[in-house]
Amino acid sequence: MADGTESEQAAVVVNGNPPQLTKSARKKLLKQERQAARKAERKVAEKARRRADIERRRREWEESLAAAPSEEAREEMLAARRETRLERVGKRVEERGARAERLRRAAEGAGQKVVLDLEFADLMRPNELHSLTQQIMYCYAVNGRSATPAHLWLTGCSGEMGTQVQRIPGFDKWIIEKESKPYLEAFADCKENLVYLTADAETVLDDLDMSKIYIIGGLVDRNRWKGITQKKAVDQGIQSAKLPIGNYLKMSSSQVLTVNQVFEIMQKFVETKDWKTAFFHVIPPRKRGEAGAADDEAEASLGDDAAREGTTNDHPEGDLDKCSDEEVDDDGAGGDGDEENGVAKKRHCVRTENIKC
Repeated sequence: MADGTESEQAAVVVNGNPPQLTKSARKKLLKQERQAARKAERKVAEKARRRADIERRRREWEESLAAAPSEEAREEMLAARRETRLERVGKRVEERGARAERLRRAAEGAGQKVVLDLEFADLMRPNELHSLTQQIMYCYAVNGRSATPAHLWLTGCSGEMGTQVQRIPGFDKWIIEKESKPYLEAFADCKENLVYLTADAETVLDDLDMSKIYIIGGLVDRNRWKGITQKKAVDQGIQSAKLPIGNYLKMSSSQVLTVNQVFEIMQKFVETKDWKTAFFHVIPPRKRGEAGAADDEAEASLGDDAAREGTTNDHPEGDLDKCSDEEVDDDGAGGDGDEENGVAKKRHCVRTENIKC
């Protein structure tokens, strides 16, 4: 969902052709690209740091074994380590089973239907396709952790976008609907229930309707294609709506949110039935301005716990780095189990279900 509100950033799409960027928009785009490059460098450095930390703990473990006063003490250390590892593995298996069961129940009708529209691959650059793929991974991870997961769909999952998602480790096992055809074909029998979420819509979303199928545009475009999702909804004759961000927050910049942020806001709203809590939980503090004037009273009544939750929300990219790293063999690493578990945290589990409207 990459539509913004700043008119200087880009012009509305006309006849399907990319708009001409203004001088200020080009400067902003170059700045974003430089920031993205620096961010990528930081990620590489952080990954190297974590792997170095794993190697350090491995060495410390080997040294502690070598320093054992006797063979009997050494065997006791190894036995305690094996027991800890078995407990940790058992807990992971139990958690994976519970997550899979929640996702299956959601696919059988208990979850809110949410579609990620992947039909924009031809409008994105390689780095933007990569970014979208990571956002899809994060959406699935958030859904798996949720106590009330959504019935999540990927539509238009073909061509270059299909190739990108197929490269995700474990993607073939995901408990998610994967459709190569567009959502209009996948939901041909219930088109009237389709609602495209776009920042350019006039309708403000007050609540989530279980009978509706909400569509999030899978587009990372740095505002080159402003208005394209709203235009698509109008051309296809389907409903559109926007999140009520303006009712609760005064954004410090535009109201552009990533795909995973929109999805997580929806999930948090399903859990809490409170839009403001959902926005504060997901939207980073750097993007949040003061609360809207219409919501001053609610701002004053916001509890300490909710405020603390909003300001300490984990950054999606950081979580995704931890989740997507390869798991290191426990036999070689030292340190306590919790530290190791933080390095290799993610396991995806997936499959497909029949279409249900």
